[in-house]
Amino acid sequence: MAASKSPRKRVEELRDLLNRANRAYYADAEPFISDREYDHRLAELAALEAEHPELDDPDSPTHRVGGEPSAAFETVAHAVPMLSIDNTYSEEEVRAWAKRVAKGLGASESPDGLFADDTGGPAVSFCCDPKIDGVAISIRYEKGRLVRAVTRGDGSKGDDITPNIRTIRSLPLTLDAQEGVRVPSILEIRGEVFIPTKEFERINAEREDAGDEPFMNARNACAGTLKSLDPKVSAARKLGFVAHGRGLIEPPSFAGSHAQLIQNYKALGVPTNQTALCADVEHVLKYIEQLHTQAHTFPFAIDGVVVRVNDFDQQSELGVTTKSPRWCIAYKYPAERKPTKLIRVEHMVGKTGRITPRAIMEGVVLAGTLVKHASLHNYGLVAEKDIREGDTVIVEKAGEIIPQVIEPVPAKRPKSARKIKAPEQCPECGGPVEIEREGGTEDGRETGRRCINPECPAQVREKLIWFTGRGQMDIDGLGEKTIDQIRTESEIPLHHFADIFNLDNHRDALLELDRMGEKKVENLLEGVENAKSRTLARVLGSLGVRHIGRANAKLLARRFKTLDDLLAASVDDIEAVEGFGPVRAGVVHSYLHSAAGKKTFGALRRAGVTMPNPDFLEVQRAERTPFTGKTIVLTGALEHFERDALKEVLESLGAKVTGSVSRKTDLVIVGESAGSKLDKARELGIETWDEQTLLRHLPEGADT
Repeated sequence: MAASKSPRKRVEELRDLLNRANRAYYADAEPFISDREYDHRLAELAALEAEHPELDDPDSPTHRVGGEPSAAFETVAHAVPMLSIDNTYSEEEVRAWAKRVAKGLGASESPDGLFADDTGGPAVSFCCDPKIDGVAISIRYEKGRLVRAVTRGDGSKGDDITPNIRTIRSLPLTLDAQEGVRVPSILEIRGEVFIPTKEFERINAEREDAGDEPFMNARNACAGTLKSLDPKVSAARKLGFVAHGRGLIEPPSFAGSHAQLIQNYKALGVPTNQTALCADVEHVLKYIEQLHTQAHTFPFAIDGVVVRVNDFDQQSELGVTTKSPRWCIAYKYPAERKPTKLIRVEHMVGKTGRITPRAIMEGVVLAGTLVKHASLHNYGLVAEKDIREGDTVIVEKAGEIIPQVIEPVPAKRPKSARKIKAPEQCPECGGPVEIEREGGTEDGRETGRRCINPECPAQVREKLIWFTGRGQMDIDGLGEKTIDQIRTESEIPLHHFADIFNLDNHRDALLELDRMGEKKVENLLEGVENAKSRTLARVLGSLGVRHIGRANAKLLARRFKTLDDLLAASVDDIEAVEGFGPVRAGVVHSYLHSAAGKKTFGALRRAGVTMPNPDFLEVQRAERTPFTGKTIVLTGALEHFERDALKEVLESLGAKVTGSVSRKTDLVIVGESAGSKLDKARELGIETWDEQTLLRHLPEGADT
């Protein structure tokens, strides 16, 4: 019987398998394992790395799920400027550009359309590729290892977004020589990051379902994703990358033309775009026309064609202007627009309470698909454009993906056209509505409308999951799957927060559910019972009320001794609380005094939720502690404390506990195996304490 493999050997095998699978899927378009098999092997690798931390490697495929959030982006200068490309919109402009290129190279146009040198041979050829509607990025490899990724920025410098770029599965973290192609000691790959079309549609469907406004186009969504300080956002949105250019390369002999550059990238496993070599301008124009008919078949949004002089020496001879290369131009396709009739508008309520107007239209074919509805985004936009039910409207697909109503056609407006009225109450529950405006002022344009009743049926499932979760009411045994099981497989009422605290009345029904044995039910009911004594701050922060998260709930609890005191508070009283301006205070007061708010708190009390408030009692003590007003970061494994419990204690003593170290941090509390946060604290000269120092400063009776 063969001996089992060592953990190190198995980890190496899995990493090699997963890296080859990524290359086969993204670069070669020849997948050899299924998505399910990939996920299974990835989970096996993650388990081995967790069990054997000494085998961890920052370039492991498991690290593509995202690391710790950053405090800010570092600005980095480009070794070679990232210039923008001049746009053109007509055949005449493309021809004129090609003639300028020929003149700059001393070539002339022959009768057959080729640009020729003085000997009569072809002198200029062009390389064309689809123009991806994404975000330009420069990725630097040193000795084959990805070390930095920087946005275009102002062309001379950009933001270092390396943690976000490392989450892109299609992008190799290390390069190995392949097929006779050597890896340069420095290789800066210029390319485009994008959200694949299917992923963009999934993201927008989830946003609409959650009541959030859908993204208007994939490019803006991608740019926002890359500027997120939390790499997990980039990982969740499954970004893609395609290489299409070069920055600094040492040695420069890596490639002599754009076509060769792309071939070499592909040989190294870097995702590349399709390219077409064109001998003359007529071939360029034919390619542009041909690609336009195929644009909607690509897995990402494209908005034109990039045309380059192929030879690098000729590119150097042509040079650049202050902002653009003379050897390159982008032909931009016009967005396809068509008229159709807007039949009616539906008011959609999502899981977070956001109310979105949705246009129902007569079907119209755009970019190869039948379009019957489109988001109108918000009621401020509807009013600004004066869009009405019954109007003929102009519709286009933004980035060839998302249908949007551009404008009405007033000349075709029928007398029966009806103005679109924004709902004053929630269409689902009749609850109070919050209106969001630009700048947070009363006269700003409306940018959103939201139901603030946390027990609105359109939101209830997500609210229940949030309410019971860790860091909120923390009810063991009542997670997402159990909530769904109770709601779909039984007649146990679970529609409101208070229903959770009445589950002990349905013990027999719980036991009848699949995989709900005696022990599991016992643990669940014990968790529910324990949650009845959660503090006022925990309850307030768990309800999902707009503007009352954990931090603001704590501020309210410090100011108001009991729930009754809070319910009796005026708008001015709430506005006087630290961090509450007039808009926030008004929204919170409106909810507390609404029928829905009174019903929620009344039902919770009747179900036995007591809401004690130790935070109010400790506020005076907090003024006399070493922690008052300080911003504190916890890092490393703590021996004497549970992290969440310690955070609550420190906050009750007047501190603000955050997740990342910055110049605003006052103190870092360090446990075992502290990593980058401790390094950054030392770099910035921030005070650090170990656990023994912390224990000496905590007041007597501080319960962790």
